[in-house]
Amino acid sequence: MNPQGVIIKASPYTVKETIDRLQAILQSNGVTIYARIDQQNELQKTGQTIPPLEFILFGNPKSGGPIMEENPIAALDLPLKVIAWQDNEQKVWVAYNSAAYIKERHSLSDHVSAPIDLDPLMVKVLG
Repeated sequence: MNPQGVIIKASPYTVKETIDRLQAILQSNGVTIYARIDQQNELQKTGQTIPPLEFILFGNPKSGGPIMEENPIAALDLPLKVIAWQDNEQKVWVAYNSAAYIKERHSLSDHVSAPIDLDPLMVKVLG
């Protein structure tokens, strides 16, 4: 599994701990959390069963505004998203869109696209 433009990394933490760590770092940096969804729990309500999977949607309007001003269609990829899930072998993974992919997809300048690079953030979360 290697979808174009998606970065996938292993997490040493459970799904919940991974998203908890991400949320704490984001909030400590003044980032807005728009949604956090426990997909496993939501699917259980419909009688479906999947291993743990959580989704978090977040952003910073101060950074996202110039992106959408430069190309309104970039709003399709904003706010930013990260998912964490556990596979059938009990390994936990995180996935998010690569900044280079979003930048190229929407023809964004270096100036406005710098804040969408989640790699440094994920180093902190997974470290």
